[in-house]
Parts: sequence; C-alpha cells; structure tokens
Amino acid sequence: MFVMTIDQRGSTGDQDRVPALLDQLAGLELPDPEQPVFERSVGDEVQGVVRDASAVVEIALHALRGGHWYIGIGVGTVVLPPHASPREGTGTAFVAARKAVELAKGAGSQVPLSVVPGIMAGEAAKGVAAAEGVQACANAEAVLRLLGRLVQDRTEAQWRVVDALRRLGARAQGQGRHGSQKHVALELGISEQSVSRTVLRSGWQEEWAARPAASMLLGFADSRVGRAEKDVPAQQQVPVRRQGPGQRKAADRIEGDT
Repeated sequence: MFVMTIDQRGSTGDQDRVPALLDQLAGLELPDPEQPVFERSVGDEVQGVVRDASAVVEIALHALRGGHWYIGIGVGTVVLPPHASPREGTGTAFVAARKAVELAKGAGSQVPLSVVPGIMAGEAAKGVAAAEGVQACANAEAVLRLLGRLVQDRTEAQWRVVDALRRLGARAQGQGRHGSQKHVALELGISEQSVSRTVLRSGWQEEWAARPAASMLLGFADSRVGRAEKDVPAQQQVPVRRQGPGQRKAADRIEGDT
C-alpha cells in the first residue's frame, strides 16, 4: 500500500495552499473505486493512504503541476481502521513517506519527488524480495521525475490544450487523436495546426504513454516490499512513531526552505 506525504514549498513566505490542494485532490477522477482521503497532518502538510498505483501517479503529477509541493511516496504496510483518519494510521509506509518527503526536499534542482520502500526505513530486511522492492521504488521514482519534468515545464497555453484534451476523453496516444484535436480547436477557438504543435511541444502523448510504466513499477514495488516485510522477524521491524500536531521536527525542513 502507499502513503503520500505532500508538503508545501516555501510556506512561510507564501499563502496557505493546503485547503485548495485538498479540494483539488478530492475532485480528481481516480481509478481507485475507494477515493483516498487526504487530510492536513501538521502545519502545511497533507497526508493520505492510497491503494491504487495509478491513483498515486495521478495525484503526484497533479501536485507537481503547480510547483508548490514536495511529494513523498512511502511503500509498505498500513494499519488503518475502516473510515479512520490517515492521522490514526500506523505502519512502515508512514515511516517511508516521511523519509521520502525529506529526500524530496533535498532534491535540489531535480523534480521534488521521492519514493521510499518501508523496508528501507529500518534497513532490516534482506533477500531477493527486498532488493527487488528497493530497485522498483528507485525505478518508479526515476520515471515519475521524468514525467514530473514534463508537467512542470508546461506553459499556461499548453495546459489549456492538455486540459481540454483530457476533458474530451482523449487519454491515449493514437486513440481518436485527430477528432479530439479538432474538437479542442473548436472549443478554444484556435487552429487544428496550433493544437497539434502544442500537443507535440507539451509532451502530452509521451506522458500518457509513460504513465502505465510508472504505475506498473509502483505496483511491483508494493508487491515486493510486502513480501520482504513478511520475511522480517517481528523483533527486527522498524518501530513506527507518528507525530502529533505541533510536533514537527526541524529535520523536516532543509536549508533554504522557509
């Protein structure tokens, strides 16, 4: 399972963007039939438990779009009663998500996203499954950062075309592409040639071709991490500590993040 911790960048010099993000996440059309619940955890941070890998990709890319967030994705076990708040959850995925968001803050000029397996939080697990889980998380992170670069580099004009394409249901390269672009041109009052050039420059087709790869890698990571965690003796498993309101550590910030 996945835990996502999303922390606002430069929050002390900016408005509180958490309410708007929570509204946006609640309105996303996700493949997971059980809509994940995100809540403010502490300060300018939100956290949620996500069961579907494709939903993780959608949420991560949406958060990266505005350039205002660090995204940490933890892969591991989650203990959460039905209908309970994410703040009540425990498990290695929460620990991994905390470590992931800290790594995202230290990404420098790279896309501020990181994927961490729960087995790495305590470095207790060994074996084939653990190694495969760690590698799958690293591969998923690499693909998500590539996709995130496409998303972050889009101009407002490109987003108008991309958003229109999504509204019209053209979600796959080559599927109804000509007709969809024609409809977008009519909707936006621009030429079909302009729409075609914008689609090419925006990397929209490349994004949707690569999204399944990111989802597949996250799904494989989840299965391997789960297998590895089952192999860890109970006495070796990393203890899970949750932070209450107002207990955020200074380590959650990096130099230059205000």
